[in-house]
Amino acid sequence: MPLVAVSADYMLDQWGSNKALYASLHTAYSATGTNELTGGSPAYARVAVTWSSAAGESKALSGTYSLNVPASTTVEYIGFWDAASSGNFQGMFPNAAGGNAYAFAAPSSTGVLLAPGSAYTANQTVVVFASPGSTVPSGLTAGTVYYVKSPSSDSFSLSATNGGSAITLTGDGSGIVQAIAVETFASQGVFTITAGSVSIV
Repeated sequence: MPLVAVSADYMLDQWGSNKALYASLHTAYSATGTNELTGGSPAYARVAVTWSSAAGESKALSGTYSLNVPASTTVEYIGFWDAASSGNFQGMFPNAAGGNAYAFAAPSSTGVLLAPGSAYTANQTVVVFASPGSTVPSGLTAGTVYYVKSPSSDSFSLSATNGGSAITLTGDGSGIVQAIAVETFASQGVFTITAGSVSIV
């Protein structure tokens, strides 16, 4: 049974007030909170965050947050926890600066992802995830950074490398695709979180 908006908003408000209290940075996707940054001078540490009130089954971060990043580090994902250290991992989203997520379908017979409304550009970095009731196409891995290849309107293939060959899909699949910004710090720096939201769909 789908939740009505007021119930979804209540659940999101409870999550934001009691569980998603601290933001973290990660070098790669993880379902358990691994790949979190460490070290640096000044040292990397999670930051406390606040959220706006949920509305329309969505909840957005309130404010801007800065985290220290050690040299020779790549930031791909932003995570959330219920404690400043250790604690319980709540999930993560791609460093996408507010980029939209699009539903896609991908028959292995074509190896092409069709994502209405997406309009990606060649070599743009994206990630894919399964949506409820779906599976990511065989040949792709959830959370891995891929490069868009041969985009045409809202269809495209994916490559494991910038300008590389298209990945062969060995099984049908569907899910969501979202742009990701891979930010590399050659020297010690500061990563700023300016936007982010979660939704119940």
